Amino acid sequence: MSIINNILIYKEIDNVAYLTLNRPKAQNALSTDLLENLLTELKKIELNKSIKVVVISSNGKNFCSGHDLKELAIDKRKERFKKLFQLCSEVMMKIVKLPKPVIASVKGTATAAGCQLVASCDLAIASKNSKFATPGVNIGLFCSTPMVAVSRNVNKKQTMEMLLLGNLISPSKAKEIGLINQIVENDKLESKTMDIANKIASKSAATVAIGKEAFYKQLEMGLEDAYKYTSEVMTINMLKQDAQEGIDAFLSHRDPEWEK
Repeated sequence: MSIINNILIYKEIDNVAYLTLNRPKAQNALSTDLLENLLTELKKIELNKSIKVVVISSNGKNFCSGHDLKELAIDKRKERFKKLFQLCSEVMMKIVKLPKPVIASVKGTATAAGCQLVASCDLAIASKNSKFATPGVNIGLFCSTPMVAVSRNVNKKQTMEMLLLGNLISPSKAKEIGLINQIVENDKLESKTMDIANKIASKSAATVAIGKEAFYKQLEMGLEDAYKYTSEVMTINMLKQDAQEGIDAFLSHRDPEWEK
């Protein structure tokens, strides 16, 4: 199934939802309309049991340039700015809290809120021509909301270097500091991302949902609380039908049949 509008393309293939940013002439900048569309589709995906994985990619040369500066320049009211940044934060939090893995498939540049979008995804696969930056400091607007996502992927010194210098970094540097997972040839990006998405989609959706939620929750805890919490999570997970099925399949040397 494919749904195409002017700024966001939605497509389903084999239990994977593909969301494609479609503002190439504007470097796929996150306008209010695009953010609203993203949030709407993510909410629908959350309720769609047939979807197990989400991929966010882009049309055109670049992944995403961040907020639409032309839009910001039109309406300079405080209420307008606050509403926009809150909307963007809601989209990023929805990605993190979505009970399904979200993969960023990145080509070209991903800057400011575009870099935030990459950092908010669970995995990020990037082409060799990709570049990343939080360059807000260069125009007098510090990347304060992007740093929330970036600093949860990258260590403090490297995050501050990105924030204070505002320079573009290479995909090799981005991988080194933990912003992305893999680098692939430009013409292999789509197929590699699809392979990874399909492999994850072959797992138990219930198990993946439990694991993703637990991963992010335990990161916010102290060591003792994290172990106490995850011990309870594993106990609940062990009682699920898919865990019983997976263990039985392993011991019987057969492929598991997950609950739909």
